[in-house]
Amino acid sequence: MIEAVFAAQAEPEQPGATFRAIDAELAVDPGHILFTVLVHHPVLRQSERYYSNQPDAYPVGGRKPVTDSVWMQQVIQGGRPYIGRTREEIAANFADHALIHSLGCDSILNMPVRWRGQTIGTLNLCHRAGFYDEEHLPRVRLIAQLALPALLMVSRMHFPAG
Repeated sequence: MIEAVFAAQAEPEQPGATFRAIDAELAVDPGHILFTVLVHHPVLRQSERYYSNQPDAYPVGGRKPVTDSVWMQQVIQGGRPYIGRTREEIAANFADHALIHSLGCDSILNMPVRWRGQTIGTLNLCHRAGFYDEEHLPRVRLIAQLALPALLMVSRMHFPAG
């Protein structure tokens, strides 16, 4: 229940407690096989993985460059979620598509977390082919915004001031 996320935000061990509670909440509804949280930093033009439910495949600390790709323009610059429903759609947008597929994931939902007109980070859910659709967006957006305090904390701790 969403109350578990509220309770986790009061825990002293942050941002881990919040990210774990969000992971558990989204595992129930809408569900996921792989779940990661990326923190975005526009000055460095990078996003850093700060949470992963599968750290062997997707370790914390991994960084991705922010490019001018269509996906980046939609999610990072535009702040609009992305749903990839097939293996081919994932391959067209993600260099690590083979690893994603190897985990049994052929659909993806990327939800930006926004504050003051900027994307602070993204919550990234992957599942079997065709799993995600627009009906999932309102709930995932709500849960994603509950990650905002933790994302702001991480952003301030780990990236230089811009």
